[in-house]
Amino acid sequence: MNSLNPAQQLAFTLASRQWLLIIIAALAFCGIVIVTSASMDIASIDNEAPFFYAKRHGIFMLTGMIVALLVYQVPMAIWERSGGALLVVSYLLLVLVLIPGVGKSVNGSTRWINFGPINIQISEIVKVCAMIYVAGYLVRRVDEIRKSFWGFMKPVIVLSVMVLLLLKQPDFGAVVVIMTSVFAMLFLAGVKLSQFLMVILGSVGAASLVVFTSEYRMNRVIGYFDPWADQYSSGYQLVQSLIAFGRGEWFGLGLGNSIQKLFYLPEAHTDFVFAILAEEFGFVGNLFVIALYIMLVFIAMSIGRRAELLGKAFNAYLVYGISILIGLQAMINVGVSSGLLPTKGLTLPFISYGGSSLIITFLMMALVMRADYENDHASAELQDKKRPSAKAAKSTRNKPSRLRGAAV
Repeated sequence: MNSLNPAQQLAFTLASRQWLLIIIAALAFCGIVIVTSASMDIASIDNEAPFFYAKRHGIFMLTGMIVALLVYQVPMAIWERSGGALLVVSYLLLVLVLIPGVGKSVNGSTRWINFGPINIQISEIVKVCAMIYVAGYLVRRVDEIRKSFWGFMKPVIVLSVMVLLLLKQPDFGAVVVIMTSVFAMLFLAGVKLSQFLMVILGSVGAASLVVFTSEYRMNRVIGYFDPWADQYSSGYQLVQSLIAFGRGEWFGLGLGNSIQKLFYLPEAHTDFVFAILAEEFGFVGNLFVIALYIMLVFIAMSIGRRAELLGKAFNAYLVYGISILIGLQAMINVGVSSGLLPTKGLTLPFISYGGSSLIITFLMMALVMRADYENDHASAELQDKKRPSAKAAKSTRNKPSRLRGAAV
């Protein structure tokens, strides 16, 4: 980016914003279409209104857009100063959701707090708070992180308490995406490779221990390796998802023609919505959605890189973390639906039904857009600083020299 002239930098900025908005709009449109299709039958039975979930999804989306517009107005410096407070709020919410009578349990997991007609999934709020805290820590302690193993371990230890609270819900999927994103941010900040690999190996070992000491997680792993061995119990959901992929073939059965959504595939409009997308729009439709996610992550990462080159370290680290988190969550959801990864309760960003996930995803993209906006202003300020010196140099060249006149 340093090699670009001002006009090229402005063109790049405008292009990145336009493409980011187009991609977000495309994913959101795919979401409203496929959620409507996947939820109509179950909504007709459970709520006697076929568009019950579709209407709620539209309300969540509109709310997410309003929240995004408000967040976009807040300077990134305010978020940087609020990192510690947001971390405290995260811990309070994680403790609150585990209090009997406060947290709401669904399918054996206590992840939600009821606020009237709205259920807020606490782990979604924790994700963005963790990214903001770590980005601020990296700005304050970047030299210590690069030189000292203790400096590297401090944020890991602080977040390990968050991990334990998330596992109590339990929400192993949130732990995976948060800690992977945090480790990626630390790596991009310049931590020593040996220290990084040592902590990664330790984390993999701890994650393996968590899986092997939990019966339901072990059943998920067993169902992952051979879902057909127990296709009516632990492997049922994955088997039905794979059937949806097989039925879709290249171009799908057409919008609304899915069979698996007719009470065969559980969570068809939430965690496994990608399988319904595969059945109705086929392999080509799946590739289109995956390409949108790849483009979104690439553009967001380029915005983070530009912020880093302009000296806006907090903006850069936060955008890196958000990009990796959204890309990783999309990858895991697609991998779970297609049988490439063990089953985890993670939504597909912008597409799956779920108010908390949808609103927080819009919020995170608003932070990326705000960083891009501040990149533009920082670049313009740099160019303004260069112009007076250039004019002064030009004026000096054009002014007759007294020494030159004396010599003549």
